[in-house]
Parts: sequence; C-alpha cells; structure tokens
Amino acid sequence: MHEEPIIFTDAAAFKVGSLLKDEDNPDMHLRVYVTGGGCSGFQYGFSFDKDRDEADTQVVKHGVKLIVDSMSIQYLMGAEIDFQEDLQGARFVIKNPNANTTCSCGSSFS
Repeated sequence: MHEEPIIFTDAAAFKVGSLLKDEDNPDMHLRVYVTGGGCSGFQYGFSFDKDRDEADTQVVKHGVKLIVDSMSIQYLMGAEIDFQEDLQGARFVIKNPNANTTCSCGSSFS
C-alpha cells in the first residue's frame, strides 16, 4: 500500500460524505486549497467543487473525494485533514507538518 500525499481521516470523510448527500450531486468533492493572506502568510480554504483539473491531487476515502490543486499540494504534503466537534464547535482541521508557525485560529500558517 502506498502512502497518500494527504491524510484524509475517517471523521472528515464521513462528514464530507454527509454534507455532499445534502447537496444531492454525486459529482461533488471537497477541494482544499492554500491562498496568500492570513495573519501568518498563507491560509487554508475549503469548498465543494464538481470540477477537477488533470493536475489536481485526489485522495479517496469511503467513496468521498478530496481534491488539492497543483499549487497547494506543495504546502499540504503529509498534512492531515480532520473533522472535530468539541466545545469550540464543529470544524475541519488541518494538521500540517510543513507549517512553521500558525495563528491561534489554526486557519493560517507560514
């Protein structure tokens, strides 16, 4: 078994699957991307997308597709995409070993 470029946890896959069921479009998948900005230089973004570029990296878990564009994958290699529910609410969380510093909200990094 080969290592996936990104770890897509069961919790995240099940949550995305449940959200996509509500969308009622089997062609949709979760796109994770990195953009400039945020208090630490870069920030993460999530969107539902039905388009997929040939250069995109795809990870499939429990039939749910996670897509990352070719620019963002260099910042996300080895990162873990998880879904957590706790006292602070329900949210997707990225644990990124490549991030040198992060902000307290966890959504931006350098």
